[in-house]
Amino acid sequence: MTAFYYALTVLIWGTTWIAIHNQLGIVPIEASVVYRFALAGAVMFLGLLAMGKLRAIPARQQPWVVLQALCLFSCNFICFYIATGYVPSGVVSVVFSAATIFNLINAFLFHGRRPSGRILAGAGLGVLGIACLFRDTLSAAALDPGTAKGLALALLGTWLFSAGNLVSARNQRHGLQLATVNAWAMLYGAGIVTAFALLRGVPFAFDTSALYVGSLLYLAIPGSVIAFTTYLTVVHRLGPERAAYMTVLFPVVALSISVVYEGYRITPLAGLGLAFVLLGNVFVLTKPRVRASA
Repeated sequence: MTAFYYALTVLIWGTTWIAIHNQLGIVPIEASVVYRFALAGAVMFLGLLAMGKLRAIPARQQPWVVLQALCLFSCNFICFYIATGYVPSGVVSVVFSAATIFNLINAFLFHGRRPSGRILAGAGLGVLGIACLFRDTLSAAALDPGTAKGLALALLGTWLFSAGNLVSARNQRHGLQLATVNAWAMLYGAGIVTAFALLRGVPFAFDTSALYVGSLLYLAIPGSVIAFTTYLTVVHRLGPERAAYMTVLFPVVALSISVVYEGYRITPLAGLGLAFVLLGNVFVLTKPRVRASA
């Protein structure tokens, strides 16, 4: 079952990027994010309540739950949704795979943990890979500034996701039940984006087309509720280090879909960049083998 959960998580999170792309259209981005996490949070909340597994969160811990909502279930997804309007969704997923590199940076900035030489080498490969991947498109940035904007937003969303991981880990260390925190954080995230949209005068339109509704349901239920559950199950069984290998596989699935449905063409340089990004993640996520002494 662990292998099944592992494969299911990779398949779901590797395909959510094209679903995000399908959300773009007549519905404002803020509204789509609100619909997704309001639905996902409600499903998680009611499910935990029905199973008797919903736990109380002390008032003093609520600000940390709100911070997790800001990083994981609101601001970062606004960045991702907007980014997919400028660059193919599969490319955004490749940038997202660099979350492990951002984890290193954030761990150093906020916890003072210095990465090893192997970790730094992996981070360097990741940066080089992103540069190769976007070289062709960024070379025409003067003619297409939207590409640069999409890249910057994808990177910002990835950094926010990484920061959210640290907040989530902090909440777990303080004894907060992860599923309950996620349920509340998703609802908080929907509320935060709603307030942001109302302040900006964004209309809450809705697209009743099968493509939009189907994408919304896929993002809310499999993409948010199921995938988080399967991912956390793998983390519990294999540990976070081995479970993190999933992020290396997400771009492979996402880029394959972009090639078929979005017309994205992988040039030799872009393919080399993808290889560098994946190899960099492998360097970051693996430990060198220790040879037994004779």
